[in-house]
Amino acid sequence: MYNGFIKVAAAVPQVRIADCRYNTEQVEQIMARAEGMGIKIVCFPELNLTGYSCQDLFLQQILLDEAEASLLRLMEFSRNLNVTTIIGVPIAYSGTLFNCAAVLQRGKVHGIVPKTFIPNYNEFYEMRWFHPGTTLPEGATLKFCGQNVPFSTKLLFDIADIKFGIEICEDLWAVIPPSSWLTLAGADLIFNLSASNEIIGKAEYLKTLVINQSARSLCGYIYSGCGWGESTQDVVFGGRAYIAENGHLLAEGAPFLLEEQIIVSDIDVELLRHERRVNTSFSSAYELLHQQINRSAYRTIELESGTTQENTHPLSRSVNALPFVPQSGELNRRCEEILSIQSEGLAGRLRHTNTKTVIVGISGGLDSTLALLVAVNAFDRLKLDRRGIIGITMPGFGTTERTYTNAIELMKSLGVTIREINIREACELHFRDLGHNPQQHDITYENAQARERTQILMDAANQMNGFVIGTGDLSELALGWATYNGDHMSMYGVNASIPKTLVRHIVKWVAENVADEYSRNILLDIVDTPISPELIPADSDGNIAQKTEDLVGPYELHDFFLYYTLRFGFRPTKIYKMAQQAFGGSDERVTVYDDETIKKWLITFYRRFFSQQFKRSCLPDGPKVGSCSLSPRGDWRMPSDACSTAWLEECKTLN
Repeated sequence: MYNGFIKVAAAVPQVRIADCRYNTEQVEQIMARAEGMGIKIVCFPELNLTGYSCQDLFLQQILLDEAEASLLRLMEFSRNLNVTTIIGVPIAYSGTLFNCAAVLQRGKVHGIVPKTFIPNYNEFYEMRWFHPGTTLPEGATLKFCGQNVPFSTKLLFDIADIKFGIEICEDLWAVIPPSSWLTLAGADLIFNLSASNEIIGKAEYLKTLVINQSARSLCGYIYSGCGWGESTQDVVFGGRAYIAENGHLLAEGAPFLLEEQIIVSDIDVELLRHERRVNTSFSSAYELLHQQINRSAYRTIELESGTTQENTHPLSRSVNALPFVPQSGELNRRCEEILSIQSEGLAGRLRHTNTKTVIVGISGGLDSTLALLVAVNAFDRLKLDRRGIIGITMPGFGTTERTYTNAIELMKSLGVTIREINIREACELHFRDLGHNPQQHDITYENAQARERTQILMDAANQMNGFVIGTGDLSELALGWATYNGDHMSMYGVNASIPKTLVRHIVKWVAENVADEYSRNILLDIVDTPISPELIPADSDGNIAQKTEDLVGPYELHDFFLYYTLRFGFRPTKIYKMAQQAFGGSDERVTVYDDETIKKWLITFYRRFFSQQFKRSCLPDGPKVGSCSLSPRGDWRMPSDACSTAWLEECKTLN
C-alpha cells in the first residue's frame, strides 16, 4: 500500500469452452501484464479456467482434472510474481462440486472460496452441477498439491495489512450478500467473479448494484464478468467489468469486446477506513448482528506483501482538482439544490424569528453576491417583499469603481432596498482616537474597516428590526481569512458551508440559468473580478491592489487541501502527492502548479488552519450544505490551542 492506495484490476480474457489449456495461457499473459503494471491483485471471471457455459461437461471427470492441472500450472507460473491472482475454477470435494474462486500467489494456492448462492431460475440451472458453499463443514480444507488449502465462504486474505474477501456472481444479487458479512468481518476490498448474461436493462442495474454495495459496505468492489468466447447458444455474455469505491465508479470496462481487456484502478483503502471510523452505523451493524457475524469464524490468510515498488507506478485513477465542484453533467441540478438548501435554511430562520427584514453587506464580490441571491430566493419562497432585504454597500479606502458599480447595479436589478454608507470618515476618526497613522496599511488599518462595516450592519439590523446575514464562506473560515468580530460575525451565515471554488460556480450558474439579461451581465462581471477584501487603497489606475490569492494562495489549491483534510483526514504527504497529479496539467479547469508552489501553499494552509481555529470556535449559525463543514456545533470540533507541529514537520519532508 502506497499512501493508502492499492492497485487492483478486473480482467476479462478470451475463453474457449472446456479448453482449459488455452484459457490458462490467456490467464498467464494477463498475469504477466498485471505484474508489469504494478497491480497487486487481479481478478478473473467466474469459472474462467473452464468457461462458465460448460453445462453438463462440468460432470465430466476429464474436465475437472484439466481444471485442476491448469490451476497447478498457474500456481507454478505465479511463483516469481508479486501479483495476487483470483481465478474461477470448479472444485470437487467429498463427492460434490463447487463453483469456486482460488487465490494464487508466489507459487501457492492460499485459499479457495465457494459460491454461496446458486441460481436456479429462468436461464440459470447451476444447481444441476454445483452445491452452495454453506454446505461445507466448518474449517474445511482441501488437499491440493501436497498442501491443505482453506476451503470456505468465510475466508479473508491479508496482503500488506489490507484485507479482501470474495463473492461470486449471484452472491451480489442476494438479499444479504456475503460481501456484507465479509466487510463487517474486516474486508476492505471485495472481489466478484461473475458470469452475468446480457438482457435489456440488466447492465445498468448491475452497475448500480456494484456501486451501491461499495457504498453500503464502505469498501472497494472489483467485478469481473465473462465475455468473448462464452457460449451464445441461448444467452450472451458481455464481459462487464467494474471497479467501485465507496459509492463511486472508478473504472468501467467496455462491453462486447472481441479481445481481452483489463481495467485497473487504485483503491484508496485509507479513505475507506476513515469512512468506517467516522460512520458509527458501520460498527453498530456488527454489534447488532454479532450473533450472525462471528468474526472468529472468519479465517484470515496472510499473503506476502511482495516487493513491487508501487510508487514507481502512477495512480491508475483520476484525482479531481475541484472536489467541491459538481461534475459538468450534474452541475445544473447540484447548483439548484445547493441554492435551495441555503435558501430553505434562511427561510426557516425568518419564519422562526417572525422577521421580514434582513441586512446584507454588499461589496460587489462573490460572497456577498451569493448571500444576496440566497436572501432573494428565501424571500420569494416565503412570498415576502424583496424590499425587506436591505443591501448596504459601504465604500472604504480600497473600494474600486468596478466593485462599487456592480454592488449598486446588482441590488437594483434584484429589486432590494439600497443603502450606501461610506466608512472613510468613521474610520479616520477611529484612527485618530487610536493614535494610528492612516498611512500605515497594517492589520489595524484593515481590521478597523472590517469591524466598522460589521458595526453598521448590526446597528442597522437593530434599527430596522431585522438580522444580519453573514457572507463569509468555508474557505475563508478554514484559512481564518476574516476579521474576528468583523465579517466573521453575523446572525446567520448562509455561505458557511460553501467553499470559494463552489461560490464562483453557483453565481455563474445563476447568471447563465436564472438571471435576466441585465442581472446576468453584472453577475458574470462579478465572477471575473479578482477576489479581494478591498481594505488597501487601489493602485494608480483605480484597480484592485489587494488580491487575496496573492496573499494566502490560490483558493483552488486551498479548497483541495481542505476537502481531503476534513473529509477523509489524509496526512500531508498523501494530499501533496494527490495535488501533484490533480494540478499537473490533466485538468483544463484549473491552473498548473509546480511542486514547490503546491508545497508552499500546503504549509500555509496548515499554519493558518490550526492558528485560526479560535475564530471557528464561535461561529454564527448557518446551514450545512455539503459533506464538509467547520461548524463547532456539528462537523468540526477542534481545540483552539491545538499544535500543528506534526503536520508542518511532515511538510518539510515533501519532495
